[in-house]
Amino acid sequence: MTEAWRDGLVQLGPDWVLGADGVPYRQAARVIVLDRAQRVLMARGHDVDEPDRHWWFTIGGGIDAGEDPRRAAVREVFEETGLELDPTSLVGPVIRRTALFDFAARTVRQDEEFFLARFDGPAGRLDTSGWTTVELQFMDELRWWDLDGLEEQDETVYPIGFTGLLRGLLEGWDGVVIELAEGE
Repeated sequence: MTEAWRDGLVQLGPDWVLGADGVPYRQAARVIVLDRAQRVLMARGHDVDEPDRHWWFTIGGGIDAGEDPRRAAVREVFEETGLELDPTSLVGPVIRRTALFDFAARTVRQDEEFFLARFDGPAGRLDTSGWTTVELQFMDELRWWDLDGLEEQDETVYPIGFTGLLRGLLEGWDGVVIELAEGE
């Protein structure tokens, strides 16, 4: 492992490891958070190298050493939004994917498990005070979206085809994990 890699690893965080192919890699838990009105909570981010490039994505992040995906999902929701969920209330995982994307000026790979959570309490004020230094560099805002509005806005939504996937899940989850091809 080179010094440059170690410096980059520190910037990415301790949950990132160097994969056999030389690409930084981690496992992640993501949550599709819905409120009583069937709105979905999304985060908006931007590319540090291209500040005018923005996208929307689900809440979530890396799984810490010794942490199971459900606990990581609940922790990430709390850190990124201030909303408290019980790990037993999560449905799924409902989706799995391997994503290869640019992050912190390098290409990285992330294996993701997506859970579904219904937040039945009053949505209240979202709290971003738990955002890490890295999140503060690329995350712009949180927003509750109705699916039509999310579908109609002009910025990319990840994973690709998300609103269609979510519409299907809202009709009822059959217990089968949706496996997305890499890059979807």
